[in-house]
Amino acid sequence: MKITALLSLFSSLSLGAHVAINWDIGYVMANRDGIKMRRVIGVNGQTPVPPIEVDQYDRVVLTVHNSLDQPTTVHTHGFFQNGTSYLDGAAMVSECGIPPGDSYTYHIDTSQAGTYWIHGHDQGQNADGLRTSFIVRDRVRPYDYDGDYTFALEDWYTKEFPQKESEILDPANRFPPPASFPTGLINGYHGNEAEPIRFEPGKTYRVRVINMGTTESFMFSIPGHTLEVIEADGYYSLPYPVDVLNMGPGQRYSVLVKAHDTNRFNYRYNATLYAAFLPNVNGRNPQVYTGLVEYKKRAPVKKVPFPGDYRVVKDIELVSKDREPILQVSRSVELHIADQLYTNGQSHTSFNNITYIEPRTPSLFSMASMGRLAMDPEVYGPQTHAIVLRHLEAVEFNIINSKNLDHPIHLHGHNFQVVEYGPLLGLNTTTGPALIPAEPPRFQRSGPFPMRRDTVLAPPFGYVKIRFVADNPGAWLMHCHVMDHMFRGMQVTIIEAPDVLQHRQKIPEELLEHCDRLGMPRGGNGAGNNGYDFSGLPEPLTLATVPRSLLPGLPEPTHIPPS
Repeated sequence: MKITALLSLFSSLSLGAHVAINWDIGYVMANRDGIKMRRVIGVNGQTPVPPIEVDQYDRVVLTVHNSLDQPTTVHTHGFFQNGTSYLDGAAMVSECGIPPGDSYTYHIDTSQAGTYWIHGHDQGQNADGLRTSFIVRDRVRPYDYDGDYTFALEDWYTKEFPQKESEILDPANRFPPPASFPTGLINGYHGNEAEPIRFEPGKTYRVRVINMGTTESFMFSIPGHTLEVIEADGYYSLPYPVDVLNMGPGQRYSVLVKAHDTNRFNYRYNATLYAAFLPNVNGRNPQVYTGLVEYKKRAPVKKVPFPGDYRVVKDIELVSKDREPILQVSRSVELHIADQLYTNGQSHTSFNNITYIEPRTPSLFSMASMGRLAMDPEVYGPQTHAIVLRHLEAVEFNIINSKNLDHPIHLHGHNFQVVEYGPLLGLNTTTGPALIPAEPPRFQRSGPFPMRRDTVLAPPFGYVKIRFVADNPGAWLMHCHVMDHMFRGMQVTIIEAPDVLQHRQKIPEELLEHCDRLGMPRGGNGAGNNGYDFSGLPEPLTLATVPRSLLPGLPEPTHIPPS
């Protein structure tokens, strides 16, 4: 059995090519939306960041040099990094960050074929341009197709992310702030300036769609064509025909599209950027971007009316292609989503009323250095919201959302089965003006072979249950992929099998030296101290019991100009 596994591993390695990628991450001035020239974060002096496309089992070596004036990291979204959790790229979870002027090399395991992306995971750098698609082509295709297209979709704001967040967190400003509407980008450029895709009659195409946005959702369709879903977040499903993909930030799909048998007409694809919770504002919410599906040059474009009973993808109805049965779990964890006012006058998000604040020592380094105490979630600090899982424990997370907007919840280091959605009963679901009025989801369970993915939408006024096995020792974030919600605290740290990790993984010395140069502890508890001494950490946030206007010592809220 072990010999067969080793032969398989060596065979896989022999298939792959060595792919060396060098990124010099720095600031670039660019006008990406056709509205405003501003500072963005680019790579090798250019923006958008060039996409990465490799073959399964290629040995990808990404060397990052940091030319910013702040630390940086990169996270390969959807990759497990099994056995190398220190390469996950989550700042203050798996590393301190690459100091300005320093470099680091990430070794990326590409045994996972599928549709992924790579982005900054420190100080909101993702929102300012440090992101691109990462496609791993199958060595053996599970489905036949003749061509492959990728749509990397982004929402782009005129203000840099740190400025937006400082305004949101300033108690002197109104909360929530006035609505700001981004511009939609497709493959790095204004959504209405994207290159056409070309179909030949009778052929079948794989179309990959990635929401690389920071806040808003996208709907994608090719009117006049059926989209057969075959992949969600790097995991294959049985074919599932739909008309529309609906995607929150961080989510990805692949679909097969069968071209028509004639080239008499061209068509248009549709990528609609929208925030369901904001009011309908003509031309700004929603924003519709279209591009050409070209069968023949200068052929007329056929106008296809959108069907009134159009089919939208539902991940709970997808069936895994490998027909892995639903997991039987031994433990259930509830996470309640909240967005509340605190006594400092700021509004923060949370799970179970714990607002995440970064520790002084990366949680992975605490796991590796704290011995038996690493099994105690308290060791990681009061605001890290650590949840310790035993090795190979099968666990269910019930994510409960009493708010009027959905939250894309992403888990690092794993994918998970989506097993159930349902409504929360007894809530007041009356909301203000919204593009799509929030309604509780209907109760729905998966079939016996549920779909897996790594980013799931927690529905408004409802819950979603997900299941996975703790088979990847490490420190893994679970967080909302709306950047503002993540930044304001909607994160937990999954501490997975510290006792096993201490025997199997060693933190590279180079990463420890990065902590030294940034003035951060390279070990110890969440404060970098011994035992339960948390001196040096900020005081935990305290929920306010009175309205903002009655909090002592706060100025009157002012107006924030929209971005």
